[in-house]
Amino acid sequence: MRTATLGPAERIEALTGMAERELDVLVVGAGVVGAGTALDAVTRGLSTGIVEARDWASGTSSRSSKLIHGGLRYLEMLDFALVREALKERGLLLERLAPHLVKPVPFLYPLQHKGWERFYAGSGVALYDAMSLSSGHGRGLPVHRHLSRRGALRVAPCLRKDALVGALQYYDAQMDDARFVTTLVRTAASYGALAASRARVTGFLREGARVVGARVQDVEAGEAYEIRAKQIVNATGVWTDDTQALIGERGQFHVRASKGIHLVVPKDRIHSTTGLILRTEKSVLFVIPWGRHWIVGTTDTEWDLDKAHPAASSADIDYLLEHVNTVLATPLTRDDVEGVYAGLRPLLAGESDATSKLSREHTVAHPVPGLVVVAGGKYTTYRVMAKDAVDEAVHGLDQRVAPCVTEDTPLLGAEGYRALWNARARIAARTGLHVVRVEHLLNRYGSLTEQILALIADDPTLAEPLPAADDYLRAEIVYAASHEGARHLDDVLTRRTRISIETFDRGTLSARECARLMAPVLGWDEHQIDKEVEHYEKRVEAERESQRQPDDLTADAARLGAPDIVPI
Repeated sequence: MRTATLGPAERIEALTGMAERELDVLVVGAGVVGAGTALDAVTRGLSTGIVEARDWASGTSSRSSKLIHGGLRYLEMLDFALVREALKERGLLLERLAPHLVKPVPFLYPLQHKGWERFYAGSGVALYDAMSLSSGHGRGLPVHRHLSRRGALRVAPCLRKDALVGALQYYDAQMDDARFVTTLVRTAASYGALAASRARVTGFLREGARVVGARVQDVEAGEAYEIRAKQIVNATGVWTDDTQALIGERGQFHVRASKGIHLVVPKDRIHSTTGLILRTEKSVLFVIPWGRHWIVGTTDTEWDLDKAHPAASSADIDYLLEHVNTVLATPLTRDDVEGVYAGLRPLLAGESDATSKLSREHTVAHPVPGLVVVAGGKYTTYRVMAKDAVDEAVHGLDQRVAPCVTEDTPLLGAEGYRALWNARARIAARTGLHVVRVEHLLNRYGSLTEQILALIADDPTLAEPLPAADDYLRAEIVYAASHEGARHLDDVLTRRTRISIETFDRGTLSARECARLMAPVLGWDEHQIDKEVEHYEKRVEAERESQRQPDDLTADAARLGAPDIVPI
């Protein structure tokens, strides 16, 4: 297997290649489910293409809580099948599929009532651990433990003493969601899938009742392509209904969008060695370790405004701060917030009015011949959703197709990761990088770290950190454009790195240097560099303005003040 590069030339080759011959499967949408579907299809031996209207994971799949988890609260809803399925997937990702990207993370659940609550919550967490072990892939995580109040305050001194009588600690897992999706797309491309971002489906090709392809607009160059495929998989998440409307047929189900917002605060604002999980009147609240930061989230409210740029309002931010401060000895304030991001969960519409009660299950449908629709679900179970979507597509293919093999197909960077991790001190000595830098690279790229190190060997200045975002090396910015499909400054600052939410300036101080690093790869002149920087600064200001607004309607209007960038 070759290691695919998703650079500018490869993108054009992919678009022309998709238009030259009929594909077995064309996937529309490159969030985690679409990317997983492309990988599933191509590893069954099917000729596969995937197109995405914006950037990889630019919608829901870059704006999650960054957790790979079984869904402890779904046990309370007695949704045992969903939890069991998710726990198996969590174990597969930790142990086999992506150990470089998915990492264990501890959570503390404070108990506020003596006696019954410890028994009730403890029984749930014990069942959670038992289901994980019974999946055959749960031995990589420690089991839960009971803590006294003193024990809980020892691991989480940030907690108010009167906020708990004791605690439970258990483990789940986390990842960088956007990086995970980019790795999925590159893995699919390495097995032969053709992948193109900034390629928008504008309509479907029909022969009678059957869908036989799609009209695709290259958003960058303006060219139009007709891509024919025996089966098309619509994996567009919260855009499912919009994409479905392009065929002029009523969908068999509808997808509602639920908005979840998250705050990012510096590590020193919350003194704890563990994450926290708190109950609220509507859902649960997580405080999640995130490098030198914490992620605090999330909300769960219906959203029917702009899907591309969901906005966090002042009321959303106040809600999270109010609830997390009920247990913190030193309350958080607005001044502590480095970053804010909002995402939309695609939930299958049901009878419940409250989005927090809608199903996290997924559905696959074949509304018309040649078109499969997959929707719903949760990030952790993307591989199962992808398998079900391809299984459905296979029914429409007039050929024998191999079964799913993604349970045994590691993502790029997984093979050899543990050996390189063990050799990280030696790599640091060889390259002159600090061992902490090497660990950072290994946990973002796995064994593909060697490609980053090759860039540095060719240009030693790329080993320097970005002055205004020193968690990241200059080489990572170049690599994002040359290997990972980043087409614009926003792609790099928001998704290939997390500079947009990990710095108080929201990435504006890094913008020009990053644009200059990207320019030689993408062929930008000074005018395009200025345009990229100006667009990014306007985007940040629009987001800041939206976060000062009192409600969703005014926040949405403020966020739409910064339009999407269009190339020269």
